[in-house]
Amino acid sequence: MERKGQCLCGAVRFAVGALGNFGVCHCRQCQRWAGSALFGVNVPEAAMRVEGAEHIGSFRSSDWATRSFCTRCGSGLWYRYDKGVDGTGDYEVPVGLLDDANGLELQSEIFADAKPDCWALEGAHERLTSAETLAKFGPQVEGT
Repeated sequence: MERKGQCLCGAVRFAVGALGNFGVCHCRQCQRWAGSALFGVNVPEAAMRVEGAEHIGSFRSSDWATRSFCTRCGSGLWYRYDKGVDGTGDYEVPVGLLDDANGLELQSEIFADAKPDCWALEGAHERLTSAETLAKFGPQVEGT
């Protein structure tokens, strides 16, 4: 099922043909970038179609990842684990950008011990501490 989404002003629009894991990242960088945790759904690189690319700015937030935003309205668009190669890698798209995020089921939380105590997510899903996240995905994702 194709899902569509856009930034706040609509200058950047996208359509995704396949969705992967829906998860939440509580790392400090995601907290600063998203203003809370990043509630993101994984989109394989080949499944993403983007319109309005001229309005996309990117910030290399680490040696292995970039975060993109709309240059008109400032909306955060996606995080890409690109392993240091600009413009590559799967997308982590904030679910709030999807026109319809209904039906997604939360599958995991990472860096769960970095979550502030002012919120908690319910449900039976994987919750990885920072150490468990690094052990599973490698030390290069520290503070993603």
